[in-house]
Amino acid sequence: MAGIGFELKKILKKDTLLSILEAYGLAGIVSSGPWVLSIVALMAIGFLSLGTVLPEEAIIQFLVIITYLMAGSLILSGLFQLMFTRFISDLLYQNLEQQVTPNLLGCMIVTSIIAATFSGSVLIFSELSPIIKITLITAFVVLCNLWLVIIFLSGMKQYYRIFFTLLGGYGLMIILSVVIQSSSILGLLMIFTGCQALITFIFLFFILRYYPTEHLIAFSFLNTKKIYLSLVFCGVIYNLGVWVDKFCFWLNPNVSFQVIDIFYASYIYDLPIFIAYLAIIPGMAVFMMHMETDFSKSSEAFYNTVRDGGTLESIYQLKDKMVLDCKNSIYQIFKVQGITLMILLLWSKDILQAIGVDLAYLRLLYIDLVGVSLQVLVMAILNVMFYLDKRHQALMLVSFTAVVNLVLTQLTIYLGPEFYGYGFAIAMLATTLIGLNLLNNQFNSLEYKTFMLQN
Repeated sequence: MAGIGFELKKILKKDTLLSILEAYGLAGIVSSGPWVLSIVALMAIGFLSLGTVLPEEAIIQFLVIITYLMAGSLILSGLFQLMFTRFISDLLYQNLEQQVTPNLLGCMIVTSIIAATFSGSVLIFSELSPIIKITLITAFVVLCNLWLVIIFLSGMKQYYRIFFTLLGGYGLMIILSVVIQSSSILGLLMIFTGCQALITFIFLFFILRYYPTEHLIAFSFLNTKKIYLSLVFCGVIYNLGVWVDKFCFWLNPNVSFQVIDIFYASYIYDLPIFIAYLAIIPGMAVFMMHMETDFSKSSEAFYNTVRDGGTLESIYQLKDKMVLDCKNSIYQIFKVQGITLMILLLWSKDILQAIGVDLAYLRLLYIDLVGVSLQVLVMAILNVMFYLDKRHQALMLVSFTAVVNLVLTQLTIYLGPEFYGYGFAIAMLATTLIGLNLLNNQFNSLEYKTFMLQN
């Protein structure tokens, strides 16, 4: 599902500096999606609202609550993200586009029920007011569905509509948060929820137009013969693996504090890691431009040739082309993300001073920048594994990430502040190295295993 990537390639064919900036800019925005844009919007709301709309304490409460909503929704929606992506890809391969929309709506219904039940069960222990609880449950349900809808962005070629929808939605959220005067965080939470819902429904409208259907709802994706449990576990464990270090700091009373009710935060850990996540935009842009176009095209050619009974020589040649495109894609990601990392490491002090953040966070920001940059490579490696249908190896890899991140983060908390952040960074480094080795072994035996699968 690389529709956007191929369309962006057309822009690059203009071979001008402006076309390059346009293509990579759009790719970065679309591929980074609401997660990174939410960070930017929330930081903007915090800076612009501080002292004008709400006091500092209320702004912190709002930002922390939204962070929990983001983390929980990404982990919970992981139940369906990868599994449903595979299901939709199979439908498109079989030319069953008319079944896409009904199953999406069915998946959104199931997701909404699970999300509402889970969030309601958690908030039942909270002493927040009923209206805030209802708002939080609604926001959680909306976010879980938004992550599902995003699956289809790569399949639609309306990238300017996607870009302006994201820009307009988050821009509106910032404007409303500053303009509308509120005496509590409820107003900010309702604005956030409303804008996320607006983005979700606009994307859903695009999907309904792109994949028209005569049926409204279907639950074929729940057919036990079509469910890949390995992908279900991959989706949950991957998201859990990249968030587990944050939860370790939030739940440890020695390094966290109560912000509001059941929501805790860590002053020393949270701010650097979320600033660092803004650094993934260049890497994600390259990820989409190369991995989802060059590699996906050569991968499709290889497997089509195998299925169509091509000659052994042509299969070997296409396999070599696929390996070369994979290496080139990972190299381009490494190069661009590496340059971005070096620039940010040099400018980190200036960045913190510009946004008024204490320089005591500088060392931790350095470590987090390295860890986040490595996470982009991990995503690329997992992407290749899914193209090769190495689902179980991918599950082993994300499980390794989650366990190592958990263990090392707990160890760094015990060792003291000078070690904070190393758990996340080392986990991503180890995952990258092991993942590259697994890819190498998978490519070495690709022809044999591919033919065995055909049999």
